[in-house]
Amino acid sequence: MGAANFYHLTRNPLEVTLPQLLGRAMQAGWRVAVRGRDPARMDWLDRQLWMGASDGFLPHGLAGGAHDAAQPVLLTTGAEAANDPACLMTVDGAEVGADEVQRLERVCVIFDGNDPTAVQIARAQWKALTDAGCAAQYWSEESGRWEMKAERSA
Repeated sequence: MGAANFYHLTRNPLEVTLPQLLGRAMQAGWRVAVRGRDPARMDWLDRQLWMGASDGFLPHGLAGGAHDAAQPVLLTTGAEAANDPACLMTVDGAEVGADEVQRLERVCVIFDGNDPTAVQIARAQWKALTDAGCAAQYWSEESGRWEMKAERSA
């Protein structure tokens, strides 16, 4: 049984934080699905990841390609990911279910703390997942480094 980690972005934008989290997941040996809500936004995120840090390469693909199943990181708007991920990262309020948290090694809910709607969605997701018995941690970067601010056990 996995856990849900909530990442409250207040200092760095998604395009800075996501590659860091993806790098950690890949170091753990996990394939990752990044689920968003809007295909245009996922296209934008795909371009951002390709233009990322010059000190490293982040192998990834946008869902709908011929090699989806082989992608270490697959960007998608769908509920299913062809790359058989061990980790799911959701952005922009994409939905996540308790069954996914329980089935996967890790689920990361990444949300923009400067967007009141995103904060409201993340709070509702926290409540739904913890009420369903999922373990969860809430991480904030407001102090300048990531700190765990809350934790619920399964």
